[in-house]
Amino acid sequence: QVQLVESGGGSVQAGGSLRLSCVASGSIISINVMGWYRQAPGKQRELVARIDSDGNTNYADAAKGRFTISMDNHENTVYLQMKNLKPEDTAVYYCNAEGEETTKPWEFEVWGQGTLVTVSS
Repeated sequence: QVQLVESGGGSVQAGGSLRLSCVASGSIISINVMGWYRQAPGKQRELVARIDSDGNTNYADAAKGRFTISMDNHENTVYLQMKNLKPEDTAVYYCNAEGEETTKPWEFEVWGQGTLVTVSS
């Protein structure tokens, strides 16, 4: 099995910064894609940013220019650096990973437990 553990959430004022981290562990052969999603109260979960093992990135429009996603392939860790945070960024942020593992079903997609980010005005 593969598990994800997120950290780095918290409360900041508008304009502040936070860095989220997510570490994958378990029976991992390789990770193809890692990403961050968020879910605000009363809203659906949405993509924030994704990165593949080649370093290709994809950002939601709301994240472009303010958030940066990066991945340490050797440590199976993905980061989300968030700057100039706004109250509308308040949400639970979830880490996601897709890849191959040593046990059936050989391919995995897993989610972290989520970390709360609160931005006050």
